[in-house]
Amino acid sequence: MSQNTPYILDMKAGNYAWCACGLSKKQPFCDGSHGPTNMRPILVHIEEDKKVAWCGCKASNKGPFCDGTHKNIKG
Repeated sequence: MSQNTPYILDMKAGNYAWCACGLSKKQPFCDGSHGPTNMRPILVHIEEDKKVAWCGCKASNKGPFCDGTHKNIKG
């Protein structure tokens, strides 16, 4: 499930599928739980090893990356 804080992870260079629906049990990455919904993961290519703040609330204006939107979400 999604969360109201970012997932801050040390990432290796490579390709990732960020969960956009919030249903994945492997957050912040897609596990196919979106099934019949109209939502699909966002594919991301990380060019070099680095720390990434993946959006946990699924409401960021920067797609899969945290922009602080979670601070404005009630509940």
